[in-house]
Amino acid sequence: MVSKSRWKLLAMLALVLVVMVLYSISREERYIELFYFPIPEKKEPCLQGEAERKASKLFGNYSRDQPIFLQLKDYFWVKTPSAYKLPYGTKGTEDLLLRVLAITSSSIPENIQSLRCRRCVVVGNGHRLRNSSLGDAINKYDVVIRLNNAPVAGYEGDVGSKTTMRLFYPESAHFDPKVENNPDTLLVLVAFKAMDFHWIETILSDKKRVRKGFWKQPPLIWDVNPKQIRILNPFFMEITADKLLSLPMQQPRKIKQVMLGSRVRRLGSWVGCRRDIPMGLGSRGRTP
Repeated sequence: MVSKSRWKLLAMLALVLVVMVLYSISREERYIELFYFPIPEKKEPCLQGEAERKASKLFGNYSRDQPIFLQLKDYFWVKTPSAYKLPYGTKGTEDLLLRVLAITSSSIPENIQSLRCRRCVVVGNGHRLRNSSLGDAINKYDVVIRLNNAPVAGYEGDVGSKTTMRLFYPESAHFDPKVENNPDTLLVLVAFKAMDFHWIETILSDKKRVRKGFWKQPPLIWDVNPKQIRILNPFFMEITADKLLSLPMQQPRKIKQVMLGSRVRRLGSWVGCRRDIPMGLGSRGRTP
């Protein structure tokens, strides 16, 4: 089932980023310790370049010149060639993407940029978060990244109330984004297919809605501020699939569409996270 496969790989990709940025964890026992228990609060030195060094061990020679979010200037003034189609690149969707980038934004908020040492947490909607009372601990992180339509309202005591970024694709978008997000939350579109760009364009430009081409009907009315929308760079999908998962770049449609989650963990090193923790990335149940 496509939805289950997407969520499974989303969770796995999120976990990969935490491993990459923080600890280069090699033993399952150590991961389980991190997974089930809150991290004790203690002051640790913020080592400049530590995240990059840990990432390079896993990825080899990779470039931090790649922007986290796609930028209009890379498609308006010059054509940025891409070797792959979605979800690994933008080949064949450049004109559509150009229209989307013209009405969205690509900047990282100043309150994140200005932090010298960023502490990040990736929060899923796994069943293990229920009755965890981790809400206050999660809210203390500088950057809180949530996935898909992971719920917040009604579960603040367990999952926190702060959401810095929420990664989603059309089928996983909450029908009322204001319910589960903060006013300044960045809504980051992870595109698997050209129809995903088409959907966000029709929503933000109030054009005739797209109803076909999705495995699940996405929202037809979506009350969001276009300036809060970001488009995640498919480079993260490419590097994760190639370097970490050793997947072929040309794949059957079903497999290509599930590759969402662990770019969250790859994202951490570009945001500059010095500490990055996964919480609630189990697959049992949709709510905490």
